[in-house]
Formats: sequence, C-alpha cells, structure tokens
Amino acid sequence: MINDFLISFSLKNTYRVNGIIYCLKQIPLLGRLLPSSLYGAGGLKLFAGILSALWEVISTFAGKLIYMSLIFFGVQMICEDTLLPEGGVFLHMLFFLTAAGALMNTYMFNPSNDKYYAMILMRMDAKRYTLTNYGYTVLKVIIGFIPAVLLFGMLLSVPLWLCMLIPVFIAAMKAAVAAAYLLIYEKSGKTFNENGPSAVIWIIVLLLFGAGCVLPAIGFIIPRPVLLTAAAAAVALGILSCMKIIRFGSYREMYRRILTTAKSQVRAKQTQTADRSRSFISAKGDISSSRTGFEYFNDLFIKRHRRILWRSALRQTAVCVCLVLAAVAGVALFPQVQEDVNDLLMVYLPYFVFIMYAINRGIGFTQALFMNCDHSMLTYSFYKQPKSILRLFVIRLRDIIKINLPPALVIGAGLSALLFVSGGTDNPLNYAVFVVSIAALSIFFSVHHLTMYYLLQPYNAGLEMKSGTYKIVSLITYFACFAFMQMRLPTFAFGVVAICFCVLYCIVASVLIYKLAPRTFRLRT
Repeated sequence: MINDFLISFSLKNTYRVNGIIYCLKQIPLLGRLLPSSLYGAGGLKLFAGILSALWEVISTFAGKLIYMSLIFFGVQMICEDTLLPEGGVFLHMLFFLTAAGALMNTYMFNPSNDKYYAMILMRMDAKRYTLTNYGYTVLKVIIGFIPAVLLFGMLLSVPLWLCMLIPVFIAAMKAAVAAAYLLIYEKSGKTFNENGPSAVIWIIVLLLFGAGCVLPAIGFIIPRPVLLTAAAAAVALGILSCMKIIRFGSYREMYRRILTTAKSQVRAKQTQTADRSRSFISAKGDISSSRTGFEYFNDLFIKRHRRILWRSALRQTAVCVCLVLAAVAGVALFPQVQEDVNDLLMVYLPYFVFIMYAINRGIGFTQALFMNCDHSMLTYSFYKQPKSILRLFVIRLRDIIKINLPPALVIGAGLSALLFVSGGTDNPLNYAVFVVSIAALSIFFSVHHLTMYYLLQPYNAGLEMKSGTYKIVSLITYFACFAFMQMRLPTFAFGVVAICFCVLYCIVASVLIYKLAPRTFRLRT
C-alpha cells in the first residue's frame, strides 16, 4: 500500500511539475529561452518540485483558514443584530455548511487527470490507489482544519476539546457521503461527478446553506446538545463508512465510467459551444463587400457575425439609456439628493473603471475571432507576417471599438447630464471629461483584450484555453479594476490621466503587436 501511494504521489507531483514548467514556457520572451529539454532537466525540475511541495503545504492550510474566517465574520455580523451566543451560532453554521460541503466535495469522485493516468493508462490497482490517496486526503483535511478551528473557535469561546473534535467531524461527514455514493453505485450503477453535481444535490446543498446562514440571521439556532448528538452520530457513521470504503471492490469499473463520462461531457460541451457559436453566423449568400484585402476579409467577418458581436452591445446600450434617463429624472424630481449626487460625481469617476471592464465585449469578440476565423487561418504562414498581423490588428481594433463605444458614450453623456441637473460645476471642462474619459476607458479595454489575444493567444485547435499566462493577466486585470472601485479621486485629474494613459497604451500595444505577435500569435498545442 505504501509503495502504491508513493507511485501515485510521484505521478501527481510529476504532472504538477510539468504543468509548472509548461506555464513558464508560455510566458512571452521567457518561453523562447526555455527549450523543451527542460522537462528532463534536473535543476529546473527540482525547483518546480519545491514549488509543488510548497503548494501541497499551502493547499493543506490556506483553504481551511479562508473557510473558517468566512464563518467567523459571518458569526460576527449575525451576532451584531441578534442576542444569540457567538459560540452557538458558530457551531450551528459549521454543522450545516459542513454537511453541504460534504455533499459537494468528498475528495473521491473528482475525475482528475492523475486518476485517469494512474488507473486507466498505467493500469494501477484501482482499489489500492483510491484507498491510499483518499486516506492521505482525509489526513490532510484533519491536519489542515486543526489550526483554523483552534484559532477562530477559541476566539468565539468554543471549548478546546470541542475544537479538537471538529476536524474529525468534518472528515467523518465526507467519509459518510462517499460511502453513501458507493452504495448508490452498487444498487443502481449511478455514478457521481463532483465537478457536475445533479439538480437534486444542488437543491439539498442550498437548503443546508439556508439552514446554516438564514436561521441564525432570523434569531434561531439548533441547541448545542442537539448539535453535539448529531455530530457524534455523524462521527460514528463516518467510522462505519470507512469499512464500506475499504471493502468496496469495484473501484476500477466505477472510475472508468466516471472518467469516461467526464471526458465525453467536456467534448460535448466544446461541440455545443462551437455549434451555438456557428448558429449565430449568417449564412446568407448575398453578403458581400466592396472593400479589398484584409478590409474585405474583416468586413465579411463582421457582417456574418453581426448577431454575436452587436446584439449584446445594443442591449447594453438600451439598458444604459433607461438607467441614465431614470437617474436624471430622479435627481431632477428630488432636489434634496442633488448635492450628494454632485459630490459623488466629482470623486467617483474611478469607480467606472470596473464598470467599463465588466461591460466591455473584448473577450467575446476575440473568442468569436478564434472560433470562427483564426483557428483555421493560423495554419497559413502569410497570416502570421508582421505587416499582415499589424494591419489586421488595426482593422479589428477599429471594429471592436465601434462595438464597445455606444454604451460608453451613453454612460459618459449620462454622467454629464447628472452633473448638470445636480447643480453643475465651476469647471465646464468636467462635462467633457466625463464623456471623453469614459470613452477612453472603453477604448483602453478594447485595445487591452485584443492585445492579450494577439500576444498570449490562449486557445488550441480544440478550442480549449491552454495559456496559464493569459489567465494570470486576466486575473490581474480584474483585481486592478476592482481596486479602482475603492479610490476617490478628483474627476478632472483622474479623467485627464485616464485619457493620456489610453493614448499611450494604444501606441505601446501597436509596437508590441508588430514586434512580438509573429511569434506569439499561433495555435497552441
């Protein structure tokens, strides 16, 4: 058994290490300096192995600390509005949320790649592989929850002995649910996929979540003796369930069905996405263009994909018009709010960075470009020449800006109108700053998304996203935009800076596209 665990752990670690090296190779410039032979280089594999080991330690404790901190702050919020004891609310929430979490994540029914490699491709003994890895995962659950429960439990006056038993209760709940799923498989042949819970599981989870969070909010919690009795019964059931898990003899057949079904579902989803995308493409034979060269090529694409590219933008514009009219009418009809609205407008322009990021159609535009055009055209060498790339980039940028500008102009004009009806401003340039800066933010995100697409082209021929760098940059962009929501800066100063930054970014993006895109704009493997 120990040897099986070491082999499986080595396999999982190798998969993770190779994933880290793959991500490093996807970073522009750095990827060119790292040859494929590095997958066998001992030094880099040792470095990646250290990162993998650190991730193993971090994943053992970090998620549990975050989970318990959310419960802790939830308890604080509830107890501010009720007379319920903090310790009682903590135990009540923990009991029901643990039950919900056990249904969603048993650690046994996750169709991960390492299971496929080990049990299907390498034909390892499925039972020994499952038991050793599941035992290791349960041990990580208990060890990982101990410091988190001790920290937040003691802060909420939960007895020490009870804090030490809570991690055992959490592991027992997961074991009990896993054994129940095994029994269902034996009786009916039905398998479970943690990545795609059924509607029944979702309903039960929502009910448990409501019982855990809503009941305390309205002033009711399960008495501690009842909770302790139920927890003790769950621990006893978990111990008995371990016997079922150990004696179950059809792990290979079960996992073959789970893994095969999961892979077929992924392929079906990809096919469905592609079919849905193609269904929006106009197949009319009378679509034509009087333009030539790349202008002709792009003009046909825009006309045939008008439903994909323009429909949501026009809907956003209509919604923005309604919201602006309602806001202007509300401020005009209620003079008592005009001063407050005026003060907010003069410092809240940074807030609209996140709003313009959220409504920008850049990601949808680039997805349509790849799925319905570039994934075929990238097989031709002329399509990846520097001048061709820059020319088509500029043409596409012009069209994506056209798509994103209508709601931006409505928002900018609406803010200027709100400023006027709420009392106006001593500096008339502020009216223009609202319109121009909002438009500049829209243009910036249009440029940004298209630049990311050309420099980090994330898709392979199967329409799967394969670029870790693209995901990281997208995440950084999201958090940066979210951070702007917390800023309060003078409208005129921020608006001018936003406009200048947009112009500078467009220039830099064009240079980078010309210099780097011939190497980065390619199909991923």
